Amino acid sequence: MTSGKTMDMTTGKALPIIVRFTIPVLLGNLFQQFYNLADTLIVGRLLGSNALAAVGSTGTLMFLMTGFTGGLTTGFSVQTAQTYGAKDYGHMRRSVANAMLLSILVTVFATLFSVLFMHPLLKLMNTPAEIYQDAYSYIIVIGYGMGASVFYNLATAILRSVGNSRAPLIFLALSSILNIFLDILFIGPFGMGTMGAAAATVLSQGVSAAACLVYMNRHIRMLWPKKGEWHFNKEDTKFQLWIGIPMAIQYGVTASGNMIKQSAINIFGADAIAACTASGKFQTMLTPGMFSMGQTMATWTGQNYGKGSLERIRQGVKTSSLTILIYAVIVGILSLFLVRPVMGLFFTEASEIETMLPYAQTYLYVCVPFYFVLGMIFISRSALQGCGSSVIPLIGGIAEFAARLVTAMIAMQAGSFTLACFCDPAAWLFCCPVLVAGYFAIIKKETMKKMNTGNLMS
Repeated sequence: MTSGKTMDMTTGKALPIIVRFTIPVLLGNLFQQFYNLADTLIVGRLLGSNALAAVGSTGTLMFLMTGFTGGLTTGFSVQTAQTYGAKDYGHMRRSVANAMLLSILVTVFATLFSVLFMHPLLKLMNTPAEIYQDAYSYIIVIGYGMGASVFYNLATAILRSVGNSRAPLIFLALSSILNIFLDILFIGPFGMGTMGAAAATVLSQGVSAAACLVYMNRHIRMLWPKKGEWHFNKEDTKFQLWIGIPMAIQYGVTASGNMIKQSAINIFGADAIAACTASGKFQTMLTPGMFSMGQTMATWTGQNYGKGSLERIRQGVKTSSLTILIYAVIVGILSLFLVRPVMGLFFTEASEIETMLPYAQTYLYVCVPFYFVLGMIFISRSALQGCGSSVIPLIGGIAEFAARLVTAMIAMQAGSFTLACFCDPAAWLFCCPVLVAGYFAIIKKETMKKMNTGNLMS
């Protein structure tokens, strides 16, 4: 059942389908990064480098909070993709209802955790005293607004699971514009400081989440649960938690590793933090194609796994891998050549730019050679999750954490900023082989299973 609002990925040529689905996802992720970039640009230019460092120092905490809940909700939607691919629309609606009910519980627990443990986490990360209050003011608002993040991630994951990547893009674009307006209003005339930037993000994301849910209810009725389907189902809950919890833990482990990396960078002071925040935001504006391709592969593999088309899974992964190789080379070159002018977007004083530039260049020079490895992590991890495998991505996340931990400890002991920046590439190099090997193992296992049952499909 393919229409303007859904896309069946179980038939047709791989490349056109992948490109058609990925482009709106990519634009959506760019707008998502635009949220954060607008915060940092406006904060840096209106409030100064210390406020920018404060917002940047909470980036890993924010990733922990939103990544953990995003992992859960993305895991909840895997069943929706599989039942859509299998053309079992009744079960698909029940999976959506179950996912929404579970997400209400996720919101409650995530909000409580975020609010109760914020101070200890900021102290654990060696947050400098001169930026501590601004950092807390920013991240605590994000914590209170966890519901907006949870239901935005859930709604967009459900829409993508049935092949709709355009609606989330449209709503996210509108809320990005709203975010910029609210940033300027809250930080400027209202004088709310870093708290205003966080409030703008939460309110804008809440608008996007609500728009996605209303759209789903009114325009994709096949997805919206019927009256008698709004209840927990034991088997659906078990499956969704089986997929969602390891995905959430994997995001949490990755975020914890990022917190350790941030702790290593924090010891070099506010200038290093601000420079890495700026260069990191620049990097995220250039590399969302990798994450977007991963999201495409989650839908592709989910639908085709539900149908039993293992050969199409292989075909999609191969096509996306070649695409990411080309993409990684292009954005890597752009990263190196544009770093100096980009610093001028974040900092107004020439002396500030010259102070920050060596830190920013070091960070990018260390990361750029490993962009393709990062891209393969997204593709293989999403392919595994689409096939219903949650343990191998978790093992990959643990490998990431271990690599960041060891590298960060050595960097702090040696007082090496370059080594602190290498925390990310080290994590990618340890994680990627685990996920790629796991993907091939799962495909081989499923192939043998179908051969043994005499039901191998191409």
